[in-house]
Order: sequence, then structure tokens, then C-alpha cells
Amino acid sequence: MVKKTYPWVVGATLDAHTQKKHTILSEYFQQYLLTRCQLPQQEKFNLIVVDGFCGAGRYKCGKMGSPLIFLDVLNKTLEEINIDRANQGMRLIQIDCLLFFNDLDQEAIEELKKNVLPFQIQAKENTSKLNFKIEFSNSKFDEQYPIIKKKILSARCKNVLFNLDQCGYSHVNPALIRDIIQSWRSAEIFLNFPISTIKTYLSENREKNRVPLDKEIENEIFAHIEDGNHLINKPQWLGFVEKLIFENLKSSAPYVSPFSIHNPNGWGYWLMHFANSYRARQVYNNILHANSSAQAHFGSSGLKMLSFNPEDENSFLYKFDDGSRMQTINALHEDIPRLISEFGDTIGMNDFCKVAYSETPAHSKDIHEVLIENEDIEVITENGGERRSSKTITTTDTLKLKSQRSWFSMFPKEN
Repeated sequence: MVKKTYPWVVGATLDAHTQKKHTILSEYFQQYLLTRCQLPQQEKFNLIVVDGFCGAGRYKCGKMGSPLIFLDVLNKTLEEINIDRANQGMRLIQIDCLLFFNDLDQEAIEELKKNVLPFQIQAKENTSKLNFKIEFSNSKFDEQYPIIKKKILSARCKNVLFNLDQCGYSHVNPALIRDIIQSWRSAEIFLNFPISTIKTYLSENREKNRVPLDKEIENEIFAHIEDGNHLINKPQWLGFVEKLIFENLKSSAPYVSPFSIHNPNGWGYWLMHFANSYRARQVYNNILHANSSAQAHFGSSGLKMLSFNPEDENSFLYKFDDGSRMQTINALHEDIPRLISEFGDTIGMNDFCKVAYSETPAHSKDIHEVLIENEDIEVITENGGERRSSKTITTTDTLKLKSQRSWFSMFPKEN
């Protein structure tokens, strides 16, 4: 497979889909910091960021790449946090961040060292509460990962964020993703790859296939190749591959988000998010809705976004826009009572979120509003009262079905 290279020394071009991806990464990282630094008693937050395919950090147009985005957001968000804490009479918080920047291109790393220098000088000159240290490496990420992992484990930090913006499909495998998620309780991963590489290099002849697919995906793909009229030439290709990749990777983490990034030639790039916590997925969904023109997934709405047949002509592209959002709200009115009924007639809000966010593109605001508006559901507080506002719902609340539906009504009728 031909690897795409960037002319970092003379200036790399910033593609439209990359810019959109960076917007989502920047906004999510900001919300990540705001969420993790909100406890009034907290005075310190330790974080490790690993940018496995980091590049040189700045494009020909002058805009920042992912390594500089991490440094810029760290500095600006911490300042925002401490201004707010000072206004509330709270103690300021300090962030200690260790960053690993790795790239196979040695010239990119040398350029990156120059590009991060202003941030390092600024950190030494001012009296901010941000302390950061950068470790650079020039290697294949799968070869460098064991070294990085050993260093992170020795640092005894649970908050680890990986940005794996690979140029191809094969540089990060499911085993590596699972190892990251299982090694740190608060690990999160952003995985980007061009889905077009799979379509370009996929051959109808299994022996000539040049894509390093996992066996599960490979078997499923070739099972759908029929007499020259196979799925890769149909509009449903996006949904077909998304579903297969999701099925293959969903066991890698409790919460996996398979969404594609729009570019001028269509939906050809995947930005996947892996996390151990539903709260991370909750924040990520909200970011996607704030960038509705940038992200999409081919499938369904509601709580089961991938419960669809990719060969069905009625399958649709969920674009996180107002129309898709309304479809999800309508679906939630049916899906949420059904989910509660699977547990009997009650479920704790925290347990509900753990299940609900495993396969939904819904905005957290919409889920909360449906819980209040739905006539079949009541939200009960710890003290036994009933919630009247979606804005006051907490994870200690309990969801209860008002009407006693029969569990057997959920079974399909026999002919």
C-alpha cells in the first residue's frame, strides 16, 4: 500500500477534511479539560497525551496541526478554568502534562521541535499553572508503542489520551487499541484512517487482496462479493464497511464511535473515538452535533444506530443536522421505554447511560428532554420526588415506566 507523505519542510497542504478533524479534536480536548478540572477541591490534574503520527505541527497556510493544537488548547483552557475559579473564590488548579510526539518522518520531527519552541519559551516566561514536558521519537508507532507504554506505566498516570492519525489503514490494529484501553482506566483514543484505502486496494480475488484486513472483516467482505455485482460498487458501501469495522472493533472498548469525516469527494475518512466511560462518549456526541457539517454515519438513529441492513436502499446518512436530530428524538421516544422494559420497569440513570451511550448518536440534551417529555416515563429523585426539568436530571436518579407493559409483548408474533 502506498503511504501518503507530507512535504513538511517546504510546507504541507491542509486538506478540508483534516481541518474539520482538527476542529473536532480541539473542541473535544477543550471540553475534556473543562470536565476533568471542575471539582472545587481539585488543585492538580495529571495528563498524558500521545500523538502517534504527529507530523510537523504546522501547515503551509500557517494553521496548527495536532501537536500544536494540544499545546494551544492546554494553555488557553487552563487560563479559562483558573479565571473562572478565581471569580468563584476557588483555589487555582495546576495541570502537569507529559506529551509524546512520534512520527516516522524524521524531517517532520525536526520541524516540530522548532514549532513547539515558542510554547516552551512562553511556559518558562509566564507564571501560569501549566507544566508540560515533551518527548520526541522518530519511529513506526507500533514499534514505539511498547516504549511509550512502559514510560506511561512508570509515571502512574491514569488519564491518557491517544491521537492516532494514521495515513493508511494498517498502522494501528485492534490488538493495540484493546491494549491501550485495558491498560489505563481513563484511556481514550482518536483513530483516523481513510476508508478509501480499503476500497482502492480491495480485490475481488481474495488471494490478490492487498488490504491487511482482520479475518473477521475479510470473511464478511468476500461473503458479499457476488458475480461482479458486489457491494463496493453500490452507494451502501459506506454503511457496509462502517458496520463491519464497528463489529470488529466494538469489543476493543466499552464505547466506540464510528463516524466518517466529509471531504469534497464524499465521506471517505473515519474519525473513531474509543473510551472506557460513557461520559466521554456523551461529550463526543455533543461535539459532533456542534459540527454537523463535518461528521456523519450511515445507518439509524435512536439508541441502536448500527441496527440496519447496509444493503437496504432505505438506509440513510445520519448527518447530525436538524433533520437527523429530529429523527433521533422521535426514535428515542420508542427506544428508551423499550430499554427500560428490558430491565423490568426501573433502571438507575447511571446504568441507563452506560447502556444507552454504547450505540447512539444522540445529543445528551435530547435524551434528557425525552426522559421528561415521554408520557410513559417518570424520572424519580433520590428522595422519591419526580423530576420536572431535563436540566436537573442527575446520575443518581431512577427511571421508571409508568404503564406496566408486558415483557412478552416485545417478542415477535408467530405466523
